[in-house]
Amino acid sequence: MGQVISLPFKLIKTTVDFYGGFFHYFCGKGRHSPYLLGAKSTFPYLTPNKDDDAETALFKQNARIHLYTLASDFYLFSKPHYRKLSYRDDLVDNMRNVAIPGTGLPLSLFVRNKLTALGFVLTASPLCSIISSLHLWIRTGFKSSISKEYATRLLAPNDWFNYWRMNCRVAGMHALLNNVPAGYQMENKWTFLKEGKSRGVPISPYLEAPAIVVKHRNEEGGLGIFFYKNATVGGDWIIQERIENSEWVSSLLPSNAPLSTFRVITQSYASIDLDKEAKIEDITALSCVFRAGRKNAATDHDSILFDIDVKTGLIKGGTTNAHWYKLGLLNTLPCRCNWRSFHGEYTTHPDVEGLQVTGKTVPDILGMLKLVEESHLKLCPDVPFVGWDVVLSSDPTTPICLLEVNLSCNFFRGTFDKKKYLDFIDNSLVKLQDLRLKADKNKTVFKPKCI
Repeated sequence: MGQVISLPFKLIKTTVDFYGGFFHYFCGKGRHSPYLLGAKSTFPYLTPNKDDDAETALFKQNARIHLYTLASDFYLFSKPHYRKLSYRDDLVDNMRNVAIPGTGLPLSLFVRNKLTALGFVLTASPLCSIISSLHLWIRTGFKSSISKEYATRLLAPNDWFNYWRMNCRVAGMHALLNNVPAGYQMENKWTFLKEGKSRGVPISPYLEAPAIVVKHRNEEGGLGIFFYKNATVGGDWIIQERIENSEWVSSLLPSNAPLSTFRVITQSYASIDLDKEAKIEDITALSCVFRAGRKNAATDHDSILFDIDVKTGLIKGGTTNAHWYKLGLLNTLPCRCNWRSFHGEYTTHPDVEGLQVTGKTVPDILGMLKLVEESHLKLCPDVPFVGWDVVLSSDPTTPICLLEVNLSCNFFRGTFDKKKYLDFIDNSLVKLQDLRLKADKNKTVFKPKCI
């Protein structure tokens, strides 16, 4: 009975912490003062306590970072983005195929102007958090804690979407306040291949032919013919032969599965102080996920996401984030769209009965992680996070290669050392807030510098 009586008060306190913390960084003292860590922080909510256990301390750290970066969306909103003329344009592009599960509405509808986006954050955040906490409570047979889940969802969300957005905000601020360091050019697929080849990074092979012609075998009269000018001679197209999965990767997939990659995320302390020479010790691989492509899919964007232990290479349970990409009002109907997914939902590939994936071990996982760490150092140590698409291929001349990089990257449900990740962001934000205050003082006018 005591828990029932205290529940409303816990929910109210969490809601107050959310609004107070958000506005602290949006327009309060936290917006106009240095970003300090630990007991020195100006953040008046969820202050660290020497008696906090490790879980509580990590929660408070995550909450502070989440609210700071969430408020920074609105600082960045109208300013240039390294990929677009504005951060707003990049938001709209990235949100056009993403919906809060069960709503069917693309999130791009809510970020087209700053006022609408602000209203959405202030209303949808607590609303979705309470619905999510009640949903979990019901799904677990009334065993989960509503107040704890509400606090997690609202203050320190640990879902893939919010980690992705946190990475995007850090990258957006870092690029803007450092005048778009050269490493951001690597997100241009052609620049990545060209520079990777010249710097000894094993990129996916491309053809040197200046152009190709593609014809339909039965069309006539000048129809069904297409001309593609190669990027090697200034064209818009990167022309490559299709890469096939290695025999080992294929053994974990159904027939006619797409090229199935490993998503590895690395972080670089060298991106914090750009005046210092980057060293390999600055780069750390955080996570690895095997994207097991579905039968007849064109790419591994349609896949089951199997988490991998980065120390041993052991493939753990699989899950999905496909429910975040279900658009259309039909997905508001019961049983049309899952509201959440859990790690370990899959141990086998769902397209082949009995095809075990969990429990297998990725060959030479430490070699794969070393490769991406070295590649981060060679290509873009001045960028905070890089998401690498790693291929184990059937080509004996290129048994492992890198398809491309993603600098506003997605963990794809991979697990990672949360403390190591949050400490890095904390240290990055100390520097970024200092640069932001200097830009405020100098009344800096940022000019677009798209990659």
